[in-house]
Amino acid sequence: MLKVRFYDLNLRDYKEVWDLQEHLFAEMLPENAGEKFAGHLIFVEHPHVLTMGNSGNEKNLLVNQEQLEKIGMKFYRINRGGDITYHGQGQLVGYPIIRLDRFQIGIRTYIEKLEETIIATLQDFGIPSSRLPGATGVWIDIGSHEARKICAIGVRASRQVTMHGFAFNINTDLNYYRYINPCGFIDKGVTSMQQELGTALDTQLVKKKVAQHFSRVFGVDLVLTPTLNDITDPCKG
Repeated sequence: MLKVRFYDLNLRDYKEVWDLQEHLFAEMLPENAGEKFAGHLIFVEHPHVLTMGNSGNEKNLLVNQEQLEKIGMKFYRINRGGDITYHGQGQLVGYPIIRLDRFQIGIRTYIEKLEETIIATLQDFGIPSSRLPGATGVWIDIGSHEARKICAIGVRASRQVTMHGFAFNINTDLNYYRYINPCGFIDKGVTSMQQELGTALDTQLVKKKVAQHFSRVFGVDLVLTPTLNDITDPCKG
């Protein structure tokens, strides 16, 4: 079974973790990567931040820089696909940095596997969800006018290596989405597990379920790597 290093960083600054992703991405390029690990998976929560992908439209950011500073929110243009999204506490962000050729899959199948991971997790908590044709991510009530996204997905893949990933709303404060048109949509809402169930969730339990389903869906053994020192030297050990 393929092995993937697994890091649970709890709450970390967005730019700090973006830099870590870039470091691990470079390590995974074909000319640098060893054969021991097929990739890395980072779990993290971020302080309030908005990120916009390569194809994002600035009109979907509904506040200016001065207003962002007043509410303590950062904004980054980043090198992933997709439009604008929000990250904050209560949201599980997952960054898989994996070698697609080691899994013998393409980028579309990779995204479908990320969606399947979240759909299976939600099923464990009694929340039915599915894909919405033409809209990447995981959605609730797609057949109604109340369709709402519970997990956004935006990735980058270059030279068979992925980075960025998914943003899964667990106990997320949804009020912060009012500063954007999430993922560029003006006619669809966002939701969270807490919103759907009417109660706060144990984040550690949800993370455990996501990790289990990621392991099953991708057919990997997640190897917990507990310290940041191991990230700065990911081939150690």
